[in-house]
Amino acid sequence: MTSHPTSPQPEGRPRARDLGIVFDGEPGARDAITDVPGLEVGFTTLIAGEGAHAVRSGVTAILPRGRAGVGDACSAAVHSFNGNGELTGRSWIDESGSVALPIAITNSHAVGPVHAGVDAWLAANRPDLAAQWLLPVVGETWDGYLNDINGGHVRPEHAVQALDAAVAGPVAEGNVGGGTGMNCYGFKGGTGTASRIVRHGEDEYVVAALIQANFGSRAELRLDGVPLGQQTAAPNPMDDTDWFAQDRAAGRAVSGAGSAIVVIATNAPLLPGQCAALARRGALGLGRSGTAGSHFSGDIVLALSTANPGALSSVFPSDERAEYEQLRFVPWGRMDPFLAAAVQAVDEAVWNALVAAEDMVGRDGHESVALPHDEIRAAVARRAGR
Repeated sequence: MTSHPTSPQPEGRPRARDLGIVFDGEPGARDAITDVPGLEVGFTTLIAGEGAHAVRSGVTAILPRGRAGVGDACSAAVHSFNGNGELTGRSWIDESGSVALPIAITNSHAVGPVHAGVDAWLAANRPDLAAQWLLPVVGETWDGYLNDINGGHVRPEHAVQALDAAVAGPVAEGNVGGGTGMNCYGFKGGTGTASRIVRHGEDEYVVAALIQANFGSRAELRLDGVPLGQQTAAPNPMDDTDWFAQDRAAGRAVSGAGSAIVVIATNAPLLPGQCAALARRGALGLGRSGTAGSHFSGDIVLALSTANPGALSSVFPSDERAEYEQLRFVPWGRMDPFLAAAVQAVDEAVWNALVAAEDMVGRDGHESVALPHDEIRAAVARRAGR
């Protein structure tokens, strides 16, 4: 099995802006979630074999405060736009308004092994935390069209590898990590990221997103109003073949079934309730490219703030003295620029996933075709009147 570590986007592989797509807002230096200071991302990409047991999967890991900050809680909240999916640890996020442990994203049937792998990584690297309790956050989307999803190919050590590989800097996109075997709008999907700068008086903050994109039907995809998915010349074997009937002796798969896991991160000081507002805007970011949110798509958004370090602790008290913590936060009346930035970053992250993805052949010869770049350029040119 081939396991690929973290790497920047392959040289010469464009991003959405390189094809002429115009987005609202000002991107950060990398236009990536790692523009949030201290945040680190790592991948394990698994590509092996052909036929019935082909492996096209992996793990994406996010350390909101980097290795040094594991265990230091971030203000956080989760929004389930469509609940046909899984994000572990949500009960504790809802209860405490915070997330303190690594975040991992993988395929639907690998949540258990990845959860165990995160636990093992924490036990090895932060035994002080492992001695208490561990509630890692593991999200999933379904890659069973391209990947032998029931083969148990994603194992705990792959989560460990992704965490060990986590770094700041450029973030690979497309067919990497947990996004390796994913599909989006009937094209090859995967991992995408983007960021926005938000100025608040004299202060400057970043709002950024990373998505594992595996949602939407071909007919829904729109670029600035152009029905790109309906007009494409690219084949759509996911919808046009009877692969699902062969697998289940049942009807065709429902177009648009899949999922999206979105992580929105910012260094702006926000309350948990304000993170919840940010997370809700993630659904609007998904919708800009056309999706209405299929019943069979689990679209879940986690939003977090890396500000206020040390201010949301949850440890056993050591004595009877009174303790207090304080949070500095942006006033609610000043939140609109941050909310807009979240929508913009998620929207661009979707397009970056689509543009970076490459054609893939997976399980049983199933093919997933990438969105043709020339069709994007042509659509942009038509909208510009050229």
